[in-house]
Amino acid sequence: MSTQGDNKKPYQWRFFRSGGFDQVRIETADDLRHLGELDQKLWSVLACPTSGLEFDTRTLQLLDADGDGRIRAPEIVAAVRWVCAVLKEPEVLFRAPAALPLAAIDGEHPEGARLLATARKVLAYVDKSDAESISVEDLADTTRLFAPDHFNGDGVVPAGLTTDAGVVKAIGHIIDCFGAIDDRSGTPGVDAGKVETFFAAAQAVSDWQALAEADPAQILPLGAGTAAAAAVFDAVADKVGDFFTRCRLAAFDARAADALNPADSVYQGLAEQVLAAGSDGVAALPLARVEPGRALPLAAGLNPAWEARIAALREQVVAPILGDRDALSQAEWQDLAARFAAWRDWQAAQPASPVVAIPVDELRALLGGSVQADLLALIEQDLRAETAAAQVDALERLVRYQRDLVTLLRNFVTLSDFYGAQAKAIFQAGTLYLDQRSCDLCLRVADMGRHSALAPLSGTYLVYCNCARQGEAPMTIVAAMTGGDADEMMVPGRNGVFYDRQGRDWNASVVQVVEAPISVRQAFWSPYKRVARMIGEQIQKFAASRDKAVEERAAAGVADAGAKVEAPAAAPAQAFDIAKFAGIFAAIGLALGALGTALAAVVSGFLSLPAWQMPLVVVGIVLLISGPSMLMAWLKLRQRNLGPLLDANGWAVNTRARINIPFGAALTGVAALPPGAARSLSDPYAEKQRPWGTWMFLLLVIAVAILLWRQGVYDQFLG
Repeated sequence: MSTQGDNKKPYQWRFFRSGGFDQVRIETADDLRHLGELDQKLWSVLACPTSGLEFDTRTLQLLDADGDGRIRAPEIVAAVRWVCAVLKEPEVLFRAPAALPLAAIDGEHPEGARLLATARKVLAYVDKSDAESISVEDLADTTRLFAPDHFNGDGVVPAGLTTDAGVVKAIGHIIDCFGAIDDRSGTPGVDAGKVETFFAAAQAVSDWQALAEADPAQILPLGAGTAAAAAVFDAVADKVGDFFTRCRLAAFDARAADALNPADSVYQGLAEQVLAAGSDGVAALPLARVEPGRALPLAAGLNPAWEARIAALREQVVAPILGDRDALSQAEWQDLAARFAAWRDWQAAQPASPVVAIPVDELRALLGGSVQADLLALIEQDLRAETAAAQVDALERLVRYQRDLVTLLRNFVTLSDFYGAQAKAIFQAGTLYLDQRSCDLCLRVADMGRHSALAPLSGTYLVYCNCARQGEAPMTIVAAMTGGDADEMMVPGRNGVFYDRQGRDWNASVVQVVEAPISVRQAFWSPYKRVARMIGEQIQKFAASRDKAVEERAAAGVADAGAKVEAPAAAPAQAFDIAKFAGIFAAIGLALGALGTALAAVVSGFLSLPAWQMPLVVVGIVLLISGPSMLMAWLKLRQRNLGPLLDANGWAVNTRARINIPFGAALTGVAALPPGAARSLSDPYAEKQRPWGTWMFLLLVIAVAILLWRQGVYDQFLG
């Protein structure tokens, strides 16, 4: 039994062929509505990155539902379905107006009705109540869309959102201690996380203060002055401890007393100096004279360098705790040390929080009231607000999709922008001008090492350049050379100019080249250029060797001349052997004769052909030399593929997007004079023409003619 769904007729897609593969046409609203039904094997691209593209970054972020930095086919389908659902006229996406007409939003759809209401409210906020369309610019300034004294759904509460003095004060403390978060209106406020952090810290500080309040005599022996007294105590603690230790040693052994007091030599050394009460030498002496079991004097008999500090100890520590006295025993000193040890332990337990700076009474007033609950309730109310920020986000999404979505589809589902002549693809970064040509296929490269490892699979001649512009971060691009030739052209260090899509010029410097065939024309001349290059190199090597030999013979001649002056007369030179040199000349003559005979045979054979066959022979010879190179270049050029260039940048290209010979020629412009341009061939610095070449050619023709006559080639023509 069949169902209605089984009988449903599949949507009739329309395709066009470009780049060597079939691409779907996306031109109508029905194409958009059925996009989810299109087999993804027919998509040109399955994923692309959200960075490094000539496309609105915010739109890409909105499309990237999972926030992983990549746009995938399901996210594209979801965006298209949502747009078609909330628009009653999806055709507006193809018209791509500067703003979204409000009439295009479907007010009958539940979400469309909310978007329409939000759009009218936003236009009212930006003083465009009478406008019939809304643009991305209308949504750009969020401070105009959200008032600080109204809930906006972002979960951030500024002080202006409440009139409760306690809550306002708490918000101020939270911002002072833990910083603010700007809400949609641009006003600083706090969220639930900061509220909970503040009140947890306030409770910890209150509990810490309660420890001292539970045992003030032990922890705060001097009340609020305990901290200052502890500082005075710590300033002399080591020196007082040193004094009592010396006195205990003297009590242990009476002989130690003299050694523990300064020797006469120490005083003699001090006597030779200009002394002051604070001199280092004086401060190093004991606090007082060391005697067995002696108490520390607090008034008379003290080291002058320590008198002021001991006086402060007596007034601020000893007198308030033990009463006024002139001497301090070791037991009393240890009692004072124990009291301050408890205070130090309490200080060590102090919470490491900026809330400590707030008076504890004020903190407890906040903790004891309903301030925390009121703040959290305000935040919850803001999150539940009808004018939630999510509605504005959805409206921004719709406006951006209306402007940008079709452009993305033409660079994702199809590559029609790349293969068409109307607009550049979103991956084309600009145009590189280098060596009298312009390259339109330029891509940004984030990782040149990774890109250069995969990109050669494209079969394209690639030039990597570092681009710099004052005031801008440097970038790396790769340009595909698909026209002209590459003889002595692309070497690292060459410079050009790169123009980005905004028309800004960048200094471009070649850093790496990946070689590949560029054109069949280049392949035709390459064998002859290789032979010419080889001959030139051999001539240079021969000339260099002969020059070196001449130098060596000259040096040897000079050395031999000097040796002959000093040495006795040598034996007479050997007589010239004419028979020997006659054999050499005969051999040279035979070689030249053989070469001449071979040349004569070739020329005679060529001249013996009918006139109509001679051009065919010349063409055949040329094809024999250049044909293999041209054939290989033609086959490789037909295999050039855009896919590896994009895959190396993080794309997932789903087809073999070819760059054939005609299309490659369109991607690279070669210098040519404008139509109708006047051209003067008079060059005052041109090389002067000398007749030597013409004379050499005539002599060669005459020599060949004589050789052919001697071989009897002309007999058949003369009868």
